[in-house]
Amino acid sequence: MAQARRKTATLPVKPVSRGTLPDEIYRQIKELILDGGIAPGELMTIQGLAESFGVSAMPVREALQRLTAEKALTIVSGRSVGIPVLQASRLRDLYRVRLEVETIATVWAAERITGQDISRLEGLVAMMAKAIGDGDPRQYLRGNYDFHFTVYRAAGSETLLSMIEGLWLRVSPYFHSLRASGNYVASNRQHERVAAALKSRDPAAASAAMRADLQSAAQVLLDLLA
Repeated sequence: MAQARRKTATLPVKPVSRGTLPDEIYRQIKELILDGGIAPGELMTIQGLAESFGVSAMPVREALQRLTAEKALTIVSGRSVGIPVLQASRLRDLYRVRLEVETIATVWAAERITGQDISRLEGLVAMMAKAIGDGDPRQYLRGNYDFHFTVYRAAGSETLLSMIEGLWLRVSPYFHSLRASGNYVASNRQHERVAAALKSRDPAAASAAMRADLQSAAQVLLDLLA
């Protein structure tokens, strides 16, 4: 999948508290990546981020150094960063690990999930369906992130959640590329099945639906990289 010509990302204005600036900025940029707020081909500049957060360049630079070390971002020029180019071998590796840990989290979630979580999942399925109808990929991707992580948090393991978050930092920006394939519609059908299976406390069905969702997305991305 060829890297598109880069453009500057539209950044939200989110002033941060002064307590632990690098940590807070790191968290907010990480959330921006995870929920689809920055797409491959878009740039973030140190100055642009500093202005969005209402801080100096130094804590932004520290946060970006952490994210580039985690391979969530790559340096494009001296003062700009973007999403790394995805390689097929890297995607296959990420997918194999995701398949294991995210289906385990889904099984564990079936044992612990609350009625409030189920209501949230059902609402997110409806929100994503609306985003698909409205042709709003960013809103869909925010819903997709919220759906998956509502499930994974319900598993009750901070260790597992941290592993999944690290994997998503490396792959979730490429979910933008799935829209044209029709994957969003197919994926949301699997989301609906995951939610229904969790509501029925059926870990096998929930895990199977989550596995189908992950497999479908990985195959589309691999086809695009071919």
